[in-house]
Amino acid sequence: MPDSGYPWPIETTRLDNGLRVVVSEDRTAPAVAVNLWYDVGSRHEPTGQTGFAHLFEHLMFEGSVNVAKTEHMKLIQGSGGSLNATTNPDRTNYFETVPAEHLELALWLEADRMGGLVPALTQETLDNQRDVVKNERRQRYENVPYGDAWLRLLPLLYPPGHPYHHATIGSMADLNAADLATFQAFHQTYYAPDNAVLTVVGDATAAEVFTLAQRYFGAIPARGDIPAAPDGHTVAGTGRPAVETVTADVPAARVYVAHRTHPFGSTGYDVATVAATVLGSGRGSRLYQRLADGERLAQPDLVGAYGVDLAHAPAPVIATATARPGVSAERLAAGVAEVVDELATVPVTATELDRAKALLSTAWWRQMSTVDGRADALGRYATQFGDPARTADRLPGWLSVTAGQIAELAADVLTPADRVTLTYLPEETR
Repeated sequence: MPDSGYPWPIETTRLDNGLRVVVSEDRTAPAVAVNLWYDVGSRHEPTGQTGFAHLFEHLMFEGSVNVAKTEHMKLIQGSGGSLNATTNPDRTNYFETVPAEHLELALWLEADRMGGLVPALTQETLDNQRDVVKNERRQRYENVPYGDAWLRLLPLLYPPGHPYHHATIGSMADLNAADLATFQAFHQTYYAPDNAVLTVVGDATAAEVFTLAQRYFGAIPARGDIPAAPDGHTVAGTGRPAVETVTADVPAARVYVAHRTHPFGSTGYDVATVAATVLGSGRGSRLYQRLADGERLAQPDLVGAYGVDLAHAPAPVIATATARPGVSAERLAAGVAEVVDELATVPVTATELDRAKALLSTAWWRQMSTVDGRADALGRYATQFGDPARTADRLPGWLSVTAGQIAELAADVLTPADRVTLTYLPEETR
């Protein structure tokens, strides 16, 4: 492996039931990270079942055949470990980092909820977690200034019927309408060994992990014939910008300018990532220099740009800025659009490019400095691209981007004709 990629060993196997197992041994510290990626996210959800993948992120901690409700968390934390789970449009993952002597416990717990959640799932548990998700929606999206921006941007970026049209939080109406049997069927369809990647990084040998994986996961039957998510790689441009203005209880006007680019993992998205860093990462970025420090249109700590790493459709790059007092939303939006447009006409300098690559390198090695960060990266590349070793391509891909490629990308996909603009106005401006 190149020094700029993934300079640790990677060993893999596949159990007879289809479970892919990835191990990267690292004896630096007596700890191991266990990361289980399921190839199910909101893009897999059929019509009428939005929010199911995210709900299962909660349900998977509510007990299984041999583990009582909340015991998974108590056992891991009681062993000196940490744990969590996340869901996005592409996948759901469950992860623990534990002292190396508790590796077997972590694997047993993950296997028990993979194979034993459905028999333990009750109507009471389901109803309880539906209420938890409703509260989460209120706390994270509905009762927070600008909190529903992502919920609004997705339908503007991706048309009805597209797998990325809705957010992972889903529809409360869908969650309320589904009965217990429907949720059980969803779990049995997607949370199966042949739809998962188990990654272990840290103080354990590949032989040890492979043996334990066979012991605890090997008897779980394969699902077979797992439904593929709808294809979202092609999004027809409308040739006209999409605009939405929201009047809400927010402290100041805010603008989001978004464009579809290329799927995560592609060369085009590497270019988009570097372009977004030039555009909006930190005080040296173009957006900050122009709008916060120069024209003083935007609040300094509330201006930036970023890409969203979606792997199965043109992934978005989003620029955002929040207005200073006295600055109109129209002037702010025009300023953001001007800076984005100039990526195609004002060449990125060597200094800008070096700065962006240094920031991305730092972020990459910060992730690689931990066993849990490496486990997540290996699980991602194994799940989404079939090869964990492709993790080594990510940083070299960024470092190879040129100023000319950024200009070409901007002229191709960051165009006004296919732009999404979401604007928030404070209620008193009505």
